[in-house]
Amino acid sequence: MKNYLFPIFIATGFLLIYITSVYANLNVGIIMFMFSISPIILIWMVLKVLKADVDTPFTFEDKWYEDQ
Repeated sequence: MKNYLFPIFIATGFLLIYITSVYANLNVGIIMFMFSISPIILIWMVLKVLKADVDTPFTFEDKWYEDQ
């Protein structure tokens, strides 16, 4: 697995568990704890993705909008 994909999977899984716990009406303390640590997980994910060593063969002038 690529190094930058692991935080994405963890953050997505955490989000799914959080949404399920809110929908299932779990203990409010657990939901509030998950809500309070969610910014930490999100910042960790963003930093790992931005620091990932991924090379692209294109430059900004060649393909400034790469959404394909």
